Amino acid sequence: MSDNALHDSFFALHHGLPRQGPGSDTTTRRLLALAGRLPERPRVLDLGCGPGRSALLLAAEAGAEVTAVDTHEPFLAELRETAAARGLDGSVHTLNADMGALPFPDGSFDLVWAESSVFVLGFDRALAEWRRLLAPGGTLVLTECVWTTEEPGPAARGFWEDHYRLRTVAGNAAAAIEAGYHVLGTVPQPDGDWDEYYVPLAAHADAADTTVPGMAEAVAGARAEIALRRDHGSDYGYAGFVLRPADPRWRTRPETDADAADIRRVVATAFGSEAAPSETEADLVEALRVHDAWLPGLSYVAEAPDGTVAAHAMITRCLVDGVPAAALAPVSVAPAHQRTGAGQAVVRAVLDAARLRGEPLVLVLGHPEYYPRFGFVRASEYGIKPGFEVPDEAMMALVLDGSTPVPPGTLVYPAPFGV
Repeated sequence: MSDNALHDSFFALHHGLPRQGPGSDTTTRRLLALAGRLPERPRVLDLGCGPGRSALLLAAEAGAEVTAVDTHEPFLAELRETAAARGLDGSVHTLNADMGALPFPDGSFDLVWAESSVFVLGFDRALAEWRRLLAPGGTLVLTECVWTTEEPGPAARGFWEDHYRLRTVAGNAAAAIEAGYHVLGTVPQPDGDWDEYYVPLAAHADAADTTVPGMAEAVAGARAEIALRRDHGSDYGYAGFVLRPADPRWRTRPETDADAADIRRVVATAFGSEAAPSETEADLVEALRVHDAWLPGLSYVAEAPDGTVAAHAMITRCLVDGVPAAALAPVSVAPAHQRTGAGQAVVRAVLDAARLRGEPLVLVLGHPEYYPRFGFVRASEYGIKPGFEVPDEAMMALVLDGSTPVPPGTLVYPAPFGV
């Protein structure tokens, strides 16, 4: 049997499936929401688009102009036909191209999207090569198969080690941060996302003509994959990653002992002025450093080009009905560097550090028009409220680990906050 016969049978088996990997419209919408505010007509690149389920949703619901790329022309033809039937043919453009050799100039897209396709290049290579395609402020959205346990069983490990190297969600998040991205959010995909792929695939396998050269092998491969998921699916799953390149203007890092005086100056002037600094928040930072709530490595600075501290943000321990959580406060930007992106850079950096540390939940009391850009929503949506009176929209929560239940109840800040 030739390789061409197996290749042709594989695509024949998969032709007409609504998806070519685990996913759902619900997951696509969740990932899109995490990407944050987009331009009025965002330029979107959908890589490994298959028959275009995501491309069609992005065009219809985000008002996007979508360039959909795949190497299998029948998928692209199916997408063009569906787009025309839905009146989206002016918004969806197809291109038969290799996602590892893309012909687009740097900065061409506001959103680069790849659901169930990044394995073709590999996660790390995709991070390195696709970054250049993003316009300033652009976002990269990927879904990837991941280990969901630190100790997968031999059957699952044996299968995936033969096919593709998997990491945990935390492992991929760390790789993204190391590659110069901020993690805006991760989405563990539910079992139903696998059903949307495997149930139709199983039906195709049952109906396939296995006398066609290569088809028996293609069917056997599909059934083995489906059986592995059925029997060992607790070991692995799919997850979405929403990533944005770090702002190159600001170097961010954990604070050191040598930064203490600069941080005090930044905090005092941020909450007062150069002429009349406010010591209250500066005293709070110093009190938290010596309190049990201190979390080593979660006090960050953004450096100005001259190496001085331009902004500071810290995360310390708090409790929600006795369950450990994390509190972002205070966040301070020196007056000379306000509205320059320094504050956003340091907040994203300390949130990345909290994610890598394994913190599942961060809470903040702050401006309701500022913190949602980082993914914060009203804490009351999770049943969390502080033990003092504040506007509901000002008390916000950010879930960093969607696999961990969010504890409802009363938020208790550490004693130095005085509330």
